[in-house]
Amino acid sequence: MASMAEVPERGVLVLAATPIGDPADASPRLREQLAGADVIAAEDTRRLRRLTRDLGVDVSGRVVSYYDANEASRTVELVEALRAGQRVLVVTDAGMPSVSDPGYRLVAAAVEAGIRVTAVPGPSAVLMALAVSGLPVDRFCFEGFLPRKSGERAARLRELSAERRTLVFFEAPHRLAAALEAMAESFGPERRAAVCRELTKTYEEVRRGGLGDLVTWAADGVRGEITVVVEGAAAPGPVDVDVLVPLVLDRVTKGERLKDAAADVAQAHGLGRREVYQAVLAAREAAREPRQQG
Repeated sequence: MASMAEVPERGVLVLAATPIGDPADASPRLREQLAGADVIAAEDTRRLRRLTRDLGVDVSGRVVSYYDANEASRTVELVEALRAGQRVLVVTDAGMPSVSDPGYRLVAAAVEAGIRVTAVPGPSAVLMALAVSGLPVDRFCFEGFLPRKSGERAARLRELSAERRTLVFFEAPHRLAAALEAMAESFGPERRAAVCRELTKTYEEVRRGGLGDLVTWAADGVRGEITVVVEGAAAPGPVDVDVLVPLVLDRVTKGERLKDAAADVAQAHGLGRREVYQAVLAAREAAREPRQQG
């Protein structure tokens, strides 16, 4: 009986992890899938050609581009190919498709159509950064890229300030310093973190320290592909709600609505938003009462 390697299964969607830097990390299965696919949907067809050249793989299937701008329209075409019994392979520039890269729409559409979906495991910047960070990895969450606009970025980080799991982010090198500074403001300059740069490549570097120290290090500019791992928040201890009143009022003076500021501060310190909101109102009322004359 022929093995699956000799007679590839048809009408199946395959997500294949590609090297994040070093082509030598490519698995034998990745080579087999690249050579045997009927259709290869690639985030960047030029990088795909470079990868297959490095791996010595001859591609016989049809190659199409599959990236953010055409993902929605191309998904329909690829599902039709799958329905027709073709084997469709999805690859991105690096790592596993659909993890902060194109692929999710196609997976969802294939599942909806009753088409089998499988994956070729392999390199992952998220998992490698976690493993070398020196931070707890028993529980973690992946946040991808932070918003580019400073206000939206600060709001996202405030939402995460009480997250106790280790956090993993991707970041562009030219935005790294600003992102680390925003993290230090939201999480505190002493929160431990690791900046992982150029993983598996010649100039791989892992810089560990408090967020405040990493801000200083990144100020002069950093190059390469960046993954940031940040320690989760410590377990909250008992908090006196009156201590939080000045924090809320300070944010209100800077233009935030009282209810929004109270909700964010309450969430960050593990208290109910109504409790914090009422404490602020009580403090305001006390400040308006006339002082007793001596």
